[in-house]
This record gives sequence, C-alpha cells and structure tokens, in this order.
Amino acid sequence: MKHQTDLGKDSIPSLVLKLAGPAMLAQFVNVLYSIIDRMYIGHIPKTGALALAGAGICGPIVTLLSSFGTLVGLGGSILLSIRLGEQNIKKARQILANSFLLLGIFSAVLTVAFPLLKNHLLLWFGASEATFPYANSYLTIYTLGTFFALMASGLNYFITCQGFPLFGMVTVLIGAFSNIVLDPVFIFLFDMGVAGAAVATVISQFISCSFALYFLFGKRPQVKITFGNYDLRLMGRIIYLGISPFLILTTDSLILIVMNASLQHFGGKTQGDMLITCATIVQSYVTLITSPMLGISGGTQPIISYNYGAKLTKRVKTAEKYILGLCLVFTTIMFLVSQLLPQFFVQFFTSDAEYIDFSIWGIKVFTMMIIPLSFQYVLVDGLTAMERTKTALALSLFRKCSFMLLTVLLPFLIEAKAAFYAEPVADLMSSVLSTVVFLLVVDKHLKKREMAKPAPEIHL
Repeated sequence: MKHQTDLGKDSIPSLVLKLAGPAMLAQFVNVLYSIIDRMYIGHIPKTGALALAGAGICGPIVTLLSSFGTLVGLGGSILLSIRLGEQNIKKARQILANSFLLLGIFSAVLTVAFPLLKNHLLLWFGASEATFPYANSYLTIYTLGTFFALMASGLNYFITCQGFPLFGMVTVLIGAFSNIVLDPVFIFLFDMGVAGAAVATVISQFISCSFALYFLFGKRPQVKITFGNYDLRLMGRIIYLGISPFLILTTDSLILIVMNASLQHFGGKTQGDMLITCATIVQSYVTLITSPMLGISGGTQPIISYNYGAKLTKRVKTAEKYILGLCLVFTTIMFLVSQLLPQFFVQFFTSDAEYIDFSIWGIKVFTMMIIPLSFQYVLVDGLTAMERTKTALALSLFRKCSFMLLTVLLPFLIEAKAAFYAEPVADLMSSVLSTVVFLLVVDKHLKKREMAKPAPEIHL
C-alpha cells in the first residue's frame, strides 16, 4: 500500500484524488452491502415485498444509530487534522484518546436505550401490522452490534485524516465483502430470512471494527489510541465540530422516517405498503449517489482542515475548487445514468411490474437536481472543515427542514406520490443558498485564520 500522504506539501489535485478515491469507493461499497441486504430480502419467497418494506423502515433507524460514530469521528478528526497542521502532536493524541472514550460511551448508552424504544419507534415510523414483524426482527438483532458499528465508522475517520486513505478504505471493504458473502448464508442457507441479514451485518461490522482497532493501536499512525488525559471541554469541542454532519445524517434519517409515515398515511391500506417498498428501492438507489458524494466532500476534509490549521489558505481555496469539480463530474454522470437506465437497478429488487414502473419513476424524480446538490455537499463540508460550524449547520438544517416540510405538505395538497418531489425542490433551494453564503463568508473567514494565534493549551 501507498505510504502516508503529506497533506501540507503534496499537490492539491493529487491529494484530492488520493483521499476522495478511496473514500468514494469505501462509501459506495458500504452502501452496496446494505443494498445487497435488501436485494436478498426482496427475493425471499412469498414474503419478499413485505420483508423489504420492513427493512426499509429500519434503514433510517440504522443510519441514526451509526450517525453517532460520525458525530465523534468527524468532529474529532477535523480537530486532529488542524492540530497536525499546527504540528501539535501532544494535543492530537489527546483528541484521539477523548474521542475513543466518547465512542465507547455512546455505544453503551445506545445499546441499552434502543431495544427499549424500538417497538414504539417502528410503529411511529411507518410499520404496519403486516411489516412490523420483519422490521422488529431485523432491528432487534442489529442493535446488539451497535458497539461495533459505532467504533468501525468513528475510528475510520482517524485513520484517513492521518494520511492513510487506503487503510481507511480497507476498514470498510473487509466489512462490506464479509456481509456480501454472509448474507445468502444466513438468509437462505440457514433459512433465517430478514433476521439472517441482520446477523450478517453485525458480524461484518465486528470485522471492520477489529481492523480499525488493530491499525490505530499499531505502529503506522503518528497518532495512536492512548488512554487518559480526558477533558470534558475537549469532548464538548469534538461534539460541537461533529454536530453539523451528525445532524445532516440524523435529519436524513428523520426525513426518510417522515416520508415512510407520510406514504403509509396518505397511501392508506391499498397503497401504503407498496409505496414504502418502492420508496425503499428509490432511496437505496439514491444512496449510491449521495454516499460517494459524501466520500468526496467528507473524505477530503483532512486536506482543508490540515492546511487551515497550517494557515495555508491558498491551498484551502484550491482544494475546494478541485473537490467541487470532482463532485460535479460524478453527479453529472450519475444524473445521466439515473434518467436513462434506472430499470437495470430496480429489477434487482423486484419482478413485479407495478413496483418496477413506480420505482423507475421515483428514481427519475428524486435525482432531478442531483447536480446542483454538489454545491451543497462540498461547500457545507468545507465550512465544517474550517471550523465554521454554525454556518454549516444552518445551511444543512435549511435543506432538511425544507425537505421534511415538503414531504408532508405535497401529499396533503396533491396525492401520496407527490412526496417524491420534495427531494429535488429542497436540493435546488438549498444549493443556491449554500453557494451564496459560502461566497460571502469564505474570504473573511480565511483572512481571520491567517491572523490567528496558535490554539492555547488545554490544561488538565
């Protein structure tokens, strides 16, 4: 594998490709094994459609659980990258130690809390009498592996931000390929159905977690996991920096939950379960676009944070341009694929003609504004990497609130399937707003950073 990259000296185009490429692939494969879960589930004899709807209801809840890994991992890795840019290794080690403790605390709390709440959550979030048993079976098993899920996702950020993007990619890939192999074994060979998909996922997350721990306790990284030097103010700072991407993920989950509930309500007994099944297929497809986009914008944040910490503001601006350009190329390609070839994806999930036709229509609608969405992802994540958390958070919440409001309002005013138009309308409005705000604040913010003194020591 490639040696550690130098975030402060290597050429920006090269760094963007080195970090974005593995991050995109890792995100793609990570989503792919979740989608393959659903593909296998959708083809379970006789009960496939209902089981798929049940898994779709669990999807946002699963994302909500894993987003706590992002809260700590992304917040801590941004802070760690800035300190590495300042050449402050002592603080960087303290940041990783505190982040590791936070991941452990969140894992323990969520593992206890979610099983107590899951029945109510599933019913609130769109489960019907027919789909509840499948959703309950999947979520009960999945929550037992919360510790592994949070550790694997959270610690991976600390691998990538130290200049080891390929090792970060491996953390995801070994779990993904394990899940792909184990899914048919537990679902069909052991005849466990939807429960087998959950078991395969938990085992795969354990494998990913083990690799991340092995690497960060090993010899390669400059900043390894240590114990001690805990500080509540530092933990608060880590959470503060991670709150924007955390809320993006949690509100994504909330939006899907609201959408499922809206489709169930307005679709009624005749169409509700069918609409949720099709929405699950559409959402699965869309994550194949948005997750690599997150790989581009989130995976390259260490470049921005490191150079921001080193006060190399010209490199920060250059990085933003190349990151945005790469994201626009990717979304343009995916827009064309989405409008011209969605049927090839949908047929992996179902052979029912009604479901196929509606899902194809849904994909075309959902991806109408995927190209402008590049500006939202890249610019908001760029502001987060530059510690402009309040601005990034406000822009993210604008998109999510708009999406959520439209998800309820459109079917109320028109018909149930009109909820699918909430995505493109919210994407366009938020992308325009984010671009305007970024252009207004970025120069002043970077100038302020150039004049700033090094961060003060945290007294223990």
